[in-house]
Amino acid sequence: MEVLDLRTYRDLQYVRNTESLMKGLDSRLKVAAEPLNAKSFQELKDKMTELLPLMPVLDQYKSDTRLIVHLKEEVRNLSGSLLAIQEEMGAYDYEELQQRVLMLEARLHACMQKLGCGKLTGVSNPITIRASGSRFGSWMTDTMTPSADSRVWYMDGYYKGRRVLEFRTLNDFVTGQNFVQHLLPHPWAGTGHVVFNGSLYYNKYQSNIAVKYHFRSRSVLVQRSLAGAGYNNTFPYSWGGFSDIDFMVDESGLWAVYTTNQNAGNIVVSRVDPQTLEVLHSWDTGYPKRSAGESFMICGTLYVTNSHLAGAKIYFAYYTNTSSYEYTDIPFHNQYSHISMLDYNPRERVLYTWNNGHQVIYNVTLFHVIKTSGEL
Repeated sequence: MEVLDLRTYRDLQYVRNTESLMKGLDSRLKVAAEPLNAKSFQELKDKMTELLPLMPVLDQYKSDTRLIVHLKEEVRNLSGSLLAIQEEMGAYDYEELQQRVLMLEARLHACMQKLGCGKLTGVSNPITIRASGSRFGSWMTDTMTPSADSRVWYMDGYYKGRRVLEFRTLNDFVTGQNFVQHLLPHPWAGTGHVVFNGSLYYNKYQSNIAVKYHFRSRSVLVQRSLAGAGYNNTFPYSWGGFSDIDFMVDESGLWAVYTTNQNAGNIVVSRVDPQTLEVLHSWDTGYPKRSAGESFMICGTLYVTNSHLAGAKIYFAYYTNTSSYEYTDIPFHNQYSHISMLDYNPRERVLYTWNNGHQVIYNVTLFHVIKTSGEL
């Protein structure tokens, strides 16, 4: 439309400039009733020659007029199509449709992840991504989003914190650039936070309340108490730090690890509904939480380290699919001697750790076993 306006202005000026020529031509035509001599004929011919460029201008106007009519018809058709779509959608608004798409994506993603599930047999040497922050903290990427989303979330400290930094990419995180800040409405306790499908799950400070904070809307979607769960350093990991409640995600969904008085201080692992935070099922692992350095879930199995200090190893595994356990001996190189956060990311198949002010990852090796029933 801007091009059309420019052309129209330019051509209008040209028409105005030829007005005098047309008046002159008109006077010559009136004289034409008299016998023309050679001089008059030549003058008339010259005037006609000057007016010839006006013909393509008029042709262009005709073409532009057809274009405008066509555009009007297109807009009318588009408006009709939008009204039809709106009627077909009915009560569904954009947010509701987006949530349905995300739910389908989550189910498909979980299905694909299960196809690659297996038993942990090895952990790589540590890969240091960055050295920043205090001795304690947590950092993570979304365990659910498509691989094109490489945002990184960073939470320094282990209690009363509210500031979450969101970096656009891993490279931005490494350089400390291009980030936005989220200020949580409730402070956190511990370092057992996890980001799953665009939301942060964390333990509210001085309580056993689980909070689901949605980054896009910058609001708390739901919060719920984990019945009987210890808090405020009642049943932390061996390093303390208000690490009573630890959220984690694996190929099958969201989990919470904690301890209750009823379980005599042993680790309880619970499947949690990510929408409502309702506990779906719980297992008593029989492993004392204060003797655990950290823990993480892979393919429905809880793996526990025997220390948060140098010399730690993955010492215990609890299988929720069979409600059974075994002691393991998987080497785990604790390079900076003090791990305060350890989480598995099923999308990337790596372990994320916060180790004495260093943000570190480990690759994992899984042994795949496909049972004849088709279950993994």
